[in-house]
Amino acid sequence: MNSASTDNRQQDIRQHLAAAGIYATPQRLAIARLLFSRHQHLTADQVYEQMRSSSSRVSRATVYNTLNLFVEKGLLREIFVDASRTFYDSNVSSHYHFYNLDTGSLIDMNDQDVTRYFSKNLPAGTVLEGIDVVVRVRSSAV
Repeated sequence: MNSASTDNRQQDIRQHLAAAGIYATPQRLAIARLLFSRHQHLTADQVYEQMRSSSSRVSRATVYNTLNLFVEKGLLREIFVDASRTFYDSNVSSHYHFYNLDTGSLIDMNDQDVTRYFSKNLPAGTVLEGIDVVVRVRSSAV
């Protein structure tokens, strides 16, 4: 990537953070570059390890604080797959997930039938606020 492209990407990330009311510190920019480079599902530990292996140096506390801030501001979705594992999803649009118990991977599932089903079957006097669906799967025995 050339210098002009890198500068433009950096500016896009700054604007993305500013639009959400987030002050762009160097650490937040580094984490945002990682998270918003593509749609992905990462745990806080994965973000921390990738920051450690790059030239960006951030503390574990900064990673957790930044992830929580990005969730609070609507830039990330927090996906709880079990009591010990939370993923941060850079795709904040409405979608659902498969979680592979064998590999530990979280995979997007795009199925609007889930939304239609729940929208039609709400208790009286309620409106749909959101749906979090995680379908847990295992590799099939061959």
